[in-house]
Amino acid sequence: MTKLLKKNVFLTGILIISILLAACGNQPSSSSANKTKEDSSNRVLIDSTDHKVTIPENPQRIIAPYLEDHLIALGIKPVAQWSVKGGTSIQDYLQDSLKDIPTIEFDLPYEAVTSFNPDLIVIGSPEIAEGEKYEQYSKIAPTYVMGVEDNNWRNKLLKIGEIFGQTDKAKKVLADYDQYAKDAKKEIHNKIGNPSATVIWNIKNSIYMVSDTASSGVVLYEDLGLQTPNLVKEVSASAAGDWSQVSLEKFVQIDADYLFVINSDSAGSSELLSDPLLANIPAIKNGHVYEFEPSSSWLYSGAIANRQIIQNVLDSIAK
Repeated sequence: MTKLLKKNVFLTGILIISILLAACGNQPSSSSANKTKEDSSNRVLIDSTDHKVTIPENPQRIIAPYLEDHLIALGIKPVAQWSVKGGTSIQDYLQDSLKDIPTIEFDLPYEAVTSFNPDLIVIGSPEIAEGEKYEQYSKIAPTYVMGVEDNNWRNKLLKIGEIFGQTDKAKKVLADYDQYAKDAKKEIHNKIGNPSATVIWNIKNSIYMVSDTASSGVVLYEDLGLQTPNLVKEVSASAAGDWSQVSLEKFVQIDADYLFVINSDSAGSSELLSDPLLANIPAIKNGHVYEFEPSSSWLYSGAIANRQIIQNVLDSIAK
């Protein structure tokens, strides 16, 4: 009986040891566990050029030129900001948030990108990543290229939200903006009714008119519901870009109650607007002309830019 008991104890001990060894064998090593955790924290997205892009969990050194409006709206700061002409021209209206951020040229020179040691690169259009550029950038950091379908500022914001795992926040930014525009539209209607307006960009006394479906044109005609002058509709129908040059002789046809002018010259628009040919334009005739510097947000699009444009409109015509 004693021998049988000892044998059972012995066999039970062997069984327990076997179970423990098996459990240890199935336990992942610390490196394997870390790898699993790392893999689960990264997301893989397909960009507009069909590249699979692994997005880091929490990128800290981001380059996303000309997309800064959307980044800032989501509380994200890039490591470099878009510029042209060697940094002499930047998005001035965003400088409250970007004043300490160094510049990078709009065409993303390889050496400049490398110098910032980015952990994520977001490119606003396929043209910037043409040829061998994508391969060069992707060797520096994961690189996501946005497509032409993202040209609408709302789509861009949502896409940026998707890239950074902040889709809900991007939707909230849009909802807040839409409410802000709705309130402004109501305020304008209550104070001055339903006037017409147009935006022109004055470059050395040459007139460029904004399209009714782009930039500040969208803010005026879609978000604020201002009437679209016939000439704006005509020019927009054949526009090749956001802004179209219009001759002085053509511009005299504008039937706008309010005129917003972006001046690219320090002298302003006094010479242009004082031309006798324009004297009978309703906005000029009634003194409803409002001028802004190119450093304002009128030449840009985004939740931040558009809010500033709306505030400018309210301060101008709905005091």
